[in-house]
Formats: sequence, C-alpha cells, structure tokens
Amino acid sequence: MRFFNREREINEVLHILSREPDDIYFVYGPMNSGKTTLIKHIVEDKLGYEYKVFYINFRTYLISEKREFIEAIFTTKKGDLFDKIKDKNEVLRLITKGAKVLTGVPIPEVEFDKLFDEKINDAFQYLNNMLLTVKKNGKKPILILDELQMIKDVVLNGQKYLLKELFQFLVSLTKEQHLCHVFCLSSDSLFIEYVYNTGDLEGRVKYLLVDDFDKETALKFMDFLSEDILGKKLPDEDKKLIYSYVGGKSKDIKYVVEESSFKNLNEVLEYMLKDKTSKLKKLLVMVKNNRFERIDYEKVVNALRLFKENYEINEYQIDEDTKEFLIERNVLFLNPIEESLKPQSFLIWNAIKRVL
Repeated sequence: MRFFNREREINEVLHILSREPDDIYFVYGPMNSGKTTLIKHIVEDKLGYEYKVFYINFRTYLISEKREFIEAIFTTKKGDLFDKIKDKNEVLRLITKGAKVLTGVPIPEVEFDKLFDEKINDAFQYLNNMLLTVKKNGKKPILILDELQMIKDVVLNGQKYLLKELFQFLVSLTKEQHLCHVFCLSSDSLFIEYVYNTGDLEGRVKYLLVDDFDKETALKFMDFLSEDILGKKLPDEDKKLIYSYVGGKSKDIKYVVEESSFKNLNEVLEYMLKDKTSKLKKLLVMVKNNRFERIDYEKVVNALRLFKENYEINEYQIDEDTKEFLIERNVLFLNPIEESLKPQSFLIWNAIKRVL
C-alpha cells in the first residue's frame, strides 16, 4: 500500500537529519499509530545512499540478559536469511558499499563470540569504531532502535547498568562525538516517562510524537484507502460511522475498509467493539477478584469513569498505582511531555463507555 500523509513528521525528521547529530530522538505514540511505518518510509524512500542506516528491532527477541541484548544488536540479516559474517572484509563491504539499510550491525563471527566473555562496553566500542569507519567512507550513519522498551526485562533482572550504559553510549554518539543520528522508537509510555524523568539525559534527548490521525486526516485516509482497496470512495455517512468507532487509528481504519469489501460495515465495527469490550470486562473481573497486587477495583472503575465524557485527562487525576496498571495493560496511553492520559484507541474509549 502507498504511504499516506505524515508530511509534518517527515519534514521534522528530514530536518533533524540535515543537521549535525546532537541529540537522541525518541519517537513515541500510542500502539499502532504508525511509528515504525513512518521511520521505514523515510529511510527507504526519502534518503539517498549517502546515508547508512542500522535498523534493530528488539521486538523480534526475548531479551532478559546481556547476551540476548548483544545478539539483538549484532545479528545481521542478509537477504531473507540470518547468516554469519566470516571476515572483516565482508563487514567493510556491507557498511560502505552494501544496502542503504542494514538489519543489525555486521560483525565477524570470531569477534561476535568474544563479546560474550567481556564487558558490555566492548560491544559498544566495536559499534563506535564501525560507525567511525562508515563516516570516514563518506556516509552518514543512522542508528534506529525499534521497540527499545523490550530491554526493560534486563533491568528488572537486576542489570540496571545495561540501560544506563546504553544511554551513556548513545549520548556519546550524539552529543559528544556528533557521529551518528540515533532514533529510539517505543509505544511503552511508562518507559518513555522513565527516560523523560531520568536526570542523566536532561538536555540530551528530544521527543517526536507520532499520534493517531485527527478527524479531518482520518476521513481523508479513508478516501485514500477505499480508492486503493475498493476502487471507489466511501459515502460520507460510512466514513463518519467508521470514525465514531475507531477514531484516527490507521491500523483499525485499514482493517475496517478491507473487511467492508465483503462484509456489512456495521457488523465489522460491532465485532471490533465487542472484542475490546469483552477484554475490558475480563480485566475488570480479574481486578475485582484480587488477581493483581495493590490494585483496587473501585479505584480502577473510578479512573475509567473519568473517560466517559472526556477522551483526554490530566495524568494526576489518577493515583500512581492505578495509572501504571492501566498503562501496562494497554488500556491507557500516557504522554509524559503533555502530562496527559487517553485511551490507547477510540475502540478502547468506546469500550470503556459501553462497560460503564
């Protein structure tokens, strides 16, 4: 499918890339708002071959210890296969003459094996040297860490140093050496809040919100999709009905348009809402049956009631334990910069109103 809109975000990222690297950029937003799609569109369709992009998606790995973290960074995909790199000449070819976008950081097999016997800083030092080589060969390196919150389990397992050393390394790449642009993508708003409140990163991190579409853009997106998928425009009343159920969530809109090509529109929308409503009911039943420590049923219900009339509220209207619980369960999305809370999607908002 052709890429749609996001001109403001595209221009902002291109403006960042036109400057000398100086900050870590966190690209954040609700689930399925299009963060990864946006960044991939930019690097694949908007950048020339003067850039060398290293894209690492942590979601494809179960990361609970240092070894798994290192494997996620240095596992290189060649074509459709994950394959070992035999020597330094192959690494040099990949980073200077190979594809514009590399999945993972290339490293010879023998050096890769050594990383597990030494300190994490040795892995960062290898990456630093490789990025220097990229720059010396006339290319501008970009490091993209997608779903970075997946390394939280490493921290929870008592290896807090790893997260701290990672951010120190990223600060070195950007603020100190001005060597490499760094983009960290995450839909985990508690993780974003942690980063936002970390004093060590004050003045070294900036944030780029990729939110769901507003109403006007969502309706245009429906026209774009319906012409692309159905070969015709949807009636205005159908578009308004779709928006009333799923709002500006691009993934949900796409699903509705695709399904409506052979199903009744109202049935498609009701099915989606019933699914969200059922899941929310089950969650509340588990809370009521004391399945979660420190989570009070009445506090959760009262918190959700705040959204019966409002789509967005101030985060301090809900106590910390309840707020974190509803965020962790992907019911609410926190924007720590705006200090605001809203449902992760219009569907969830509608489910809240239906349940309560």
